[in-house]
Amino acid sequence: MGYTFLDLFNSDENSVYRAKNPYYPFSGRKDWEIASWLLRSGLSMGKINSFLSLDIIKGLPISFSSAKELRGRAEMLPSGPRWMSQVLSTSHPTKSPVVLYWRDPLDCISAILNHPFFHDRLDFMPRRVYTTAQRLCRVYSEWMTGDDAWNMQSALPKGATLLGTILSSDKTNISTMTGDRVAHPLLVSLANINLSTRLKTSSNSFVLTALLPQAAREGVMLSDPVGHSHYCFTPLASYIVDTPEAMMLATVGGKTSPVTMAMFKQFGDPFRHEPRTKSTTLAQLAVVQTRADPNDIEAFFREAQKFRLNSVSKPFWQDWTLGEPSHFLTLEFLHLIHREFYDYDVKWMICAVGDMEID
Repeated sequence: MGYTFLDLFNSDENSVYRAKNPYYPFSGRKDWEIASWLLRSGLSMGKINSFLSLDIIKGLPISFSSAKELRGRAEMLPSGPRWMSQVLSTSHPTKSPVVLYWRDPLDCISAILNHPFFHDRLDFMPRRVYTTAQRLCRVYSEWMTGDDAWNMQSALPKGATLLGTILSSDKTNISTMTGDRVAHPLLVSLANINLSTRLKTSSNSFVLTALLPQAAREGVMLSDPVGHSHYCFTPLASYIVDTPEAMMLATVGGKTSPVTMAMFKQFGDPFRHEPRTKSTTLAQLAVVQTRADPNDIEAFFREAQKFRLNSVSKPFWQDWTLGEPSHFLTLEFLHLIHREFYDYDVKWMICAVGDMEID
């Protein structure tokens, strides 16, 4: 047997106080409700202080009188995966230090897998579903009904549990007019979570992390919501990004497909080109590295361009077992489906049949 969420909750250093008061470190339910609302409200610390300084609020029997005190009490609660930071050294000067903030990715995956909210919303069984017993028409719904899950499970040791890792990232502006700082937050989730649950933002099925999991190579023991232990592997099932980031992750240059061997002059071909496999890209990078030193950026970039690569010398997926860029770089719905339909398909239909026919 493994452990449950409550096992972790009750192993906290303050669990002895929660035996008498389940809302500790708050004085009671009403105290906790006010604290919970303030912490989830999105208010700044200054506005929380203003709220707590109101005479009507001062008259309430609450256990904190400032935003700092509220934050201190909240940090006494059992926490999720811990945040860490590291200043990265660079071979070229930067305007400000490059700081990496991250949480242990396996801790994040374990927290998702172990969360009681998902106890009846997890799927561990790859399968092929057909409409009839004759198996003429295949049905695809959840990730576990697809070929990728079936093939990945077949490649794992007998008895192992397949955890399809989903990553998602996009450039995000952190500040405007005060340095214009940007970051690339990396979110992680599990393809094992039912699609209807995973798509709801209220389910919190995506967790902010920053470092890439390596459990797919050796496997790790993790507990599900009811405390059953699983020998888990985390192959990358999907990386949700827009096209520029997909090209960056696939290490290809501009006007080149990140998932096939086609370049922009071939995008209109009536057939699908060969997939851009991991082995192909790594073989091309190996050739480039024999011709130029990756630390000589200009020379390495010139040689990489001959293969239509973007000069990233060590892609993060190179040692990720079962990580295949042509498979895990999946469609990004906003730009490749929604925007494509309204920006192109609708305009073509209007030109073809007239705007009076299109309601």
